[in-house]
Amino acid sequence: MVEIIPESFEEYDSDLKTKAACERYFEKIIEACVDLAFLVIKRRDLEVPENEESSFVILADNQILPDKLSKQLIDFKGMRNILAHKYGKVDDNKVYLTLSEEIERDVREYINKVKNYSEEK
Repeated sequence: MVEIIPESFEEYDSDLKTKAACERYFEKIIEACVDLAFLVIKRRDLEVPENEESSFVILADNQILPDKLSKQLIDFKGMRNILAHKYGKVDDNKVYLTLSEEIERDVREYINKVKNYSEEK
């Protein structure tokens, strides 16, 4: 993901193709996070989530993820819905900040937490 993110917001905001590519990759990354959550829940026979967002809550409730990370993933999921379905106005500055500073760090942490949990069980 880092390879396609421009170095500045101005660059991101002025290039429609780059912006669209970044948004699409963001959508795919969050979809993969949700898929992983459902896989862990199914394999560990945990509570069935009511929706995709609650899958992260279930992982936190079972000490697989810290609450803060669970909330961040839920926020990412909400942003993904806005981007994918065009709900309301997209805050391009917030999207860029998420892409350039938060998503890689938090998704790596998520993967590591799930991996560590799986290795312990």
